[in-house]
Amino acid sequence: MNRLLPVFLSLLLPVSAQAWKEAQARGEKLRQQARQLVVREDLKFAWTADGRSLVYEVGIEGNRKQGFVVDLSTGKKTETNDPQALSKVGNREVPLVAADQVPRRSRSTGGSQNLSLENATGAVVRVEWIGFDGKPKPFGDIQPGATSTQGTYVGHVWRISRADGSVLGSVVTPDFPSLVKITGPVTSQPGPPDGQSPDGKWTASIRNGSLFLKATAGGEPIRLAEGSQEDGYQGRIQWSPDSTRLMVFRTKSVPQRMVTLIESSPKDQLQPKVETIPYTKPGDAIPQPKPRLFDVIKRAEIPIDDSLFANPWSIDKGEWTTDSKEYSFLFNQRGHQILRILGISAADGKVRVITEEKTDTFIDYSQKTSFQRLPASGEILWMSERDGWNHLYLIDQKSGTVKRQLTKGPWNVRSVVSVDEKARTILIKALAIHPGQDPYLGHFARISLDGGAPTLLTSGNGDHQISFSPDGNFYTDRWSRVDQPPVVEVHRSSDGKLIAELERADDSAFLKTGWSRPEPFVAKGRDGKTDIHGILVKPSNFDPSKRYPVVEDIYAGPHDFFVPKRYSTWMNINQMAELGFIVVMIDGMGTNWRSKAFHDVAWKNLADSGLPDRIAWMKAAATTRPWMDLTRVGIYGGSAGGQNALSALLHHPEFYKVGVADCGCHDNRMDKIWWNEAWMGWPVDESYAKNSNVTDAAKLEGKLLLIVGEIDHNVDPSSTLQVVNALQKADKDFEMLIITGSDHGAAESPYGSRRRAEFLVRNLLPPPIPPTPGRN
Repeated sequence: MNRLLPVFLSLLLPVSAQAWKEAQARGEKLRQQARQLVVREDLKFAWTADGRSLVYEVGIEGNRKQGFVVDLSTGKKTETNDPQALSKVGNREVPLVAADQVPRRSRSTGGSQNLSLENATGAVVRVEWIGFDGKPKPFGDIQPGATSTQGTYVGHVWRISRADGSVLGSVVTPDFPSLVKITGPVTSQPGPPDGQSPDGKWTASIRNGSLFLKATAGGEPIRLAEGSQEDGYQGRIQWSPDSTRLMVFRTKSVPQRMVTLIESSPKDQLQPKVETIPYTKPGDAIPQPKPRLFDVIKRAEIPIDDSLFANPWSIDKGEWTTDSKEYSFLFNQRGHQILRILGISAADGKVRVITEEKTDTFIDYSQKTSFQRLPASGEILWMSERDGWNHLYLIDQKSGTVKRQLTKGPWNVRSVVSVDEKARTILIKALAIHPGQDPYLGHFARISLDGGAPTLLTSGNGDHQISFSPDGNFYTDRWSRVDQPPVVEVHRSSDGKLIAELERADDSAFLKTGWSRPEPFVAKGRDGKTDIHGILVKPSNFDPSKRYPVVEDIYAGPHDFFVPKRYSTWMNINQMAELGFIVVMIDGMGTNWRSKAFHDVAWKNLADSGLPDRIAWMKAAATTRPWMDLTRVGIYGGSAGGQNALSALLHHPEFYKVGVADCGCHDNRMDKIWWNEAWMGWPVDESYAKNSNVTDAAKLEGKLLLIVGEIDHNVDPSSTLQVVNALQKADKDFEMLIITGSDHGAAESPYGSRRRAEFLVRNLLPPPIPPTPGRN
């Protein structure tokens, strides 16, 4: 037996590394096969100039293309053998817009598309793609007079700059071949120079915190108000339309918390680098700018009672009425339990409440605020959860009364896509608007400001993406689910009528490789009543006669839901499943976009992470899936998911046996202010300590790997190291991995991914069978 021990150990030690290499190889092969074997999925569109036809091209078997022309009056689809049919329609010119008028990051909202960029500036321009993380990626230069065509995707954002880096403008790729003529810089809003009155007679300015007024005709500046750098005026100066009033914000400076990061092994020098960054944490003092009103004619301040906005987290969206009688703004009280639209009288500075929201938990201001003035009718379009669901209300701005609730029912308005004030209609994205479908599937509807039932523009049982024709008369609708390949249709805009189904993607050939679509599953949560939704992913070599460990990929941040809803042939969880796991993703209570009560579970309760619902879901799934081995359950996550993964081991050790926590915000007092005060509230109270993984570290029973990037700018790395300290004090065994030179999401780096996978394999999969005694 002694002779065999080294042989056995040689098999045991590299098993996790070998499993990772084999899974990587299978995954890469499947990704390549998916590109060839999933057909009729990738479409390119072009609307004809007369608005009568839609021309499109679709990828088919053998890496070939097939073209069609659709008669929009009849829905008849005719194949064309002309390979140039799409290009003959021509590029539709679209404008370059100001960079602040486009989304901050790219999103894939449709298929592939061509975007042509013509440089008419007379100088070299630079092209950048704005990535899914919001960071620009260089895509080369365009010489003067030249045109560059980018193969891109609908919804992707492109930014154009001069050679010196100054931004000229941006464009979002539309759902048709397009041309952007670059002639020069684009500004957001044309208007008078900064600080100049609408009548052109005065210019207001701020210098060293003091407010000055100067006649355009000449003369010495008049000091309207004294201030300083520490306690003074700053930001935008807003004139009333009649040029008689000024609204300016004044604020006091507060101490800024700094976090120090040490990069041990920088690429460009031997010695470590020290970086100190501003990083405000929960409970810290924050600047609180407040509006101050001035009478320009009398050169005097009009006092304002700030009792209705005494402790702001933010004051924004300030605007004068067209008649100059009132200045209104949105006030979000620190702690996020009061949200008000307030109006300040230009005559005497009196403040009134136009409308307000109050709650004993939290107002989801970062995701569910929609405040749009409709000046032509004197109305305000307002979003609220006051009836327990996220809906739209029409407010009379003058009286503050609710004229009507525009949407109602056990469903949510996800966003206001556009408002047509002239037609008095709103285009919305909605969730759960179709009973019987997954409540997280996105649909579109048109709402009348004058009331009535919504006009539903999408109905297919999937998550929808729509794109309108240039004249607005038609739209394409691409929808899918994780278990339903994409379907693409064209509809009439006026009533949502289906004109034609264009394509239905086919993955039947890919299914023959062993790959399978993710499996949606619904089960009751902890209360035995509430539906909890999730998915299961199997390895491509799945054998139903075997028993597989279950691994949960968790992220329970209350700002959204996280289980994928759209079709995809390959996700990170597929790669994890290839190791020999059943991988699950679940949205438990406390995550977003169900009822207000569902969401409120997260209030001062982030340690809960919806874990009781997740456990109930997995147990229910396993009752009909004997290949799920719930005696071997692992969990992993990053950022808030890192906090959740460790919380699972600490509070549910009877279920979760192995966990990997990457860059976790393990104590919400250590993390960035906005995200944590949003759900944990202000002031900082005992609930913060109660929800801290540091507080409960001594409860650890399972196998734990902590991962952190040494220069994490998003979550203070000390948050992880304080868990380490608590575990060491409690004499607990665990593993720790610091990835040098890595920022947030260190476990997603190639090295971090491998180490995470190997840890899960080593602790969840059975070891290799040792050699039989007596055999070599």
